[in-house]
Amino acid sequence: MKKLLLLVLALVVVGCGGVKKTQKALNSGNYQTAMNRAIKNLRDNKTRKGHQDYVLLLEEAFEKHSQREIERITFLEKDGNPAHLMAIYEGYSGLKNLQDQIAPLLPLPVYSEDRSARFNFSNYDNVIVETKNELAAYLYDNASNLLAGANNKNDYRRAYDEFKYLEEIDPGYGDTAVKMGQAYEKGLDYVKVQLNNATQQVIPKRLEDELLDFNTYGLNDFWTQFHARPSQNTKYDFAMELDFNQINISPERVNERQIIREKVVPDGFEYVLDNNGNVAKDSLGNDIKVDRFKTVTCNFYEFTQLKTAQIGAKVSFTDLRNGQVINSYPLTSEFIFEHIYANMDGDRRALDNDLVALLDLAAVPFPSNEQMIYDAGEDLKARLKAVVNRHHFN
Repeated sequence: MKKLLLLVLALVVVGCGGVKKTQKALNSGNYQTAMNRAIKNLRDNKTRKGHQDYVLLLEEAFEKHSQREIERITFLEKDGNPAHLMAIYEGYSGLKNLQDQIAPLLPLPVYSEDRSARFNFSNYDNVIVETKNELAAYLYDNASNLLAGANNKNDYRRAYDEFKYLEEIDPGYGDTAVKMGQAYEKGLDYVKVQLNNATQQVIPKRLEDELLDFNTYGLNDFWTQFHARPSQNTKYDFAMELDFNQINISPERVNERQIIREKVVPDGFEYVLDNNGNVAKDSLGNDIKVDRFKTVTCNFYEFTQLKTAQIGAKVSFTDLRNGQVINSYPLTSEFIFEHIYANMDGDRRALDNDLVALLDLAAVPFPSNEQMIYDAGEDLKARLKAVVNRHHFN
């Protein structure tokens, strides 16, 4: 009973908190927020008496929001500037969408006044269609002019954005899709990528391909395109160079260390003799035996195969329009090959379990220099990806 009471009290506190937040949004003029909160709660249970506050808040917020929006739209329409058509269209569309959200909830009862909540809905379909047609024509003309008279990539990108919006509100309008593709292509920054090797080592072809595979980099720059194999027909805006200036590979080494282990271990048993020299018996008549211990020794030989590879590189970005180096970042990476195995001379029982496990291992072939460079390049790929992702060309 006590738990049930606490649960009910908690729900009341949470409900009151939600109403207060909705009321605060309404009082602050954040009508959309107030309506969103009220609609969300009423969808769960519109007839619940505890939700009556949300009904009244939704009623008031809808009236004030609609009035404010109509006044704003009317002002923009009187101004007559076609640049306002988008705001007018989205304003009317927003009002229609709001009505579409509330309509499924109706009727909403107001128990204290024995009535249903009042919402003065309007039919915005005709004005939305009319405004959309005007907006579509305006966007198409404006974007086409931008595309035709563009002086820089930002103009092409603005044209693309307008064509894209036009395609969203009126799919298939004229040749919008074609012009949008043209604007995108001309608004792109093209980056040619080059890998240079100034070391005495051969960079594995597989590593080179992976470093230059920008499809795996997860790039989120919509307006930048990297070409690892530059085209003669493309005018490049930037260059990215990955210069390998140092690749060091150590000799193959096998380090040995000897460990001497000594331990007292059980080594059979012996009988306990009584005072007469006979085998002593316990209370049940059984022979009494005790463990016999022995000190054993083992020479443990541990071998460590070791080989390391270190890569030093630099990635640079150059603005090809003026020849200026924009940024340069050092890149370093290291890979360590290490394998441990062991053998022994003596009594195996003197060894701890962690040493015994090494006795089951044997020497393995050292990786080739090419494999070492590739393995070191795994970390280098991650570092290069981080640099490319945070670099902005614009």
